[in-house]
Amino acid sequence: MKLRSMTAEELPAVLDWAADEGWNPGLDDAVSFHAADPEGFFVAEAEGRIVAAISVVNHTDDVAFLGLYLCRPDWRGRGIGYALWTHALDHAGARTVGLDGVEAQQDNYRKSGFALAGRTVRYAGVLPGRAHPGIGPVLKDDIGTLIAMEAEATGYEKRAFLAAWTRDCETRRTLVCRAAGEIAGFATIRACREGWKIGPLVAGDGAVAAALIETCGRVAHGAPAMIDVPGTSPWLAGHCTGLGLSPVFGTARMYRGPAPQPGPLISAVATLELG
Repeated sequence: MKLRSMTAEELPAVLDWAADEGWNPGLDDAVSFHAADPEGFFVAEAEGRIVAAISVVNHTDDVAFLGLYLCRPDWRGRGIGYALWTHALDHAGARTVGLDGVEAQQDNYRKSGFALAGRTVRYAGVLPGRAHPGIGPVLKDDIGTLIAMEAEATGYEKRAFLAAWTRDCETRRTLVCRAAGEIAGFATIRACREGWKIGPLVAGDGAVAAALIETCGRVAHGAPAMIDVPGTSPWLAGHCTGLGLSPVFGTARMYRGPAPQPGPLISAVATLELG
């Protein structure tokens, strides 16, 4: 067995593994994921092929995020995944490391020093679609403000990741709400293997968040959409329920080290793989 860095060319195949496990990644996640921290993706290689993968992305000097922890079914139970887990965590150094894990695995994560900080619930369904005059495309000069707003909402910055993530492409759009010449909120919506996902969503109040969601609904064109809502945004959870969206999946947000302190802004998680 060989533990090594994952190449950019290998990441799309690993995202296909994630799709096989029902994770439903975005169609064009790979480029933005890799841009977040090119050295933060790892694989285990055996018999000339990769059999396990993980990411530990260093977002700042203080915070990293663990995701994409996968082992091919026929290679499980041999200690390969845990060896790769240990190897990859070294990349974070002394940083706090976060993860969104399957709730049933909390005890296993605790053995590696992770503590529960909250819960994230995925809401899914068909969104209402309506245009709002204050909402338009992201502009080049907006990026710094969007990064700062998302950091205020979550308690830590994802500069490299969001700089790539909020750049529109064929399958991903970022919508910005402006009021009195200032940015009041934003949301990114992306096409996935099935349906669409909205994230991040950041808004200063419920009216802005609701308008962004309705505008995202126009992008989805009646296809199912998903929003991953952290426990720190109870208003958003209630709004999703009011729109007729159903809770379909939950994860445990855990940290090894001091947990970042989210701010008061309404927010949805960008991606469960990178935080």
